Amino acid sequence: MEIIVFQEHGSGEQKIKGVQGFGKGITIARIYSIDTFLPDFVEDPDNFINKNFSADLVLNYLKHPDLVDYLITLCQIKGIPVVSAGKKCGGFTPFTCCGLGKNKKLGAYGDQFGLPEYKIALKDNRIVEIEVLRGAPCGATWHALHEYIGCTVEDVLIRIPRQVQYFCSADPSGFDPVSGKSPVHYAGYVHIAALKKALEEATIESPV
Repeated sequence: MEIIVFQEHGSGEQKIKGVQGFGKGITIARIYSIDTFLPDFVEDPDNFINKNFSADLVLNYLKHPDLVDYLITLCQIKGIPVVSAGKKCGGFTPFTCCGLGKNKKLGAYGDQFGLPEYKIALKDNRIVEIEVLRGAPCGATWHALHEYIGCTVEDVLIRIPRQVQYFCSADPSGFDPVSGKSPVHYAGYVHIAALKKALEEATIESPV
């Protein structure tokens, strides 16, 4: 699967590293970075976005609304699905990158990145094995787990939201005016919900 990324002033760097580090069968074919000063109104967005691109999926980390609208329109014309987390536009627009649901149009990316999923093995109420089946493209789902092997279930349930929020790349000040939720708090919520679900389905190893 080939992905093209559009970012503005490094806005997608952490997620690019996460996809490259944890994704399988995925290639980021090209990264378009816009690092110049942008006016409040961009009259000719085609001066900043090269429309001669093709891919299986576009990840949109642009911030300027005129560029976002132009990119979405281009993707719709080309028939390319586009993920624009935290934005109100066309395409797939989850509240956060780790809030992305599964959809066949998203291919291998959608199978591996979005709402987190774990597989867990327990022994004596302690986690002895934990595998990330699906996680946040920023890598927080994977990074937050490095010290949990051997910990009790209760301890992990308390600590994982804080750990995820520490590694999360979302803007903590970006409160949604309707829900009142912060992207960082939302990330902690979806991860603890995924962990609880995995614990309900966990493999129980017999004590020696």
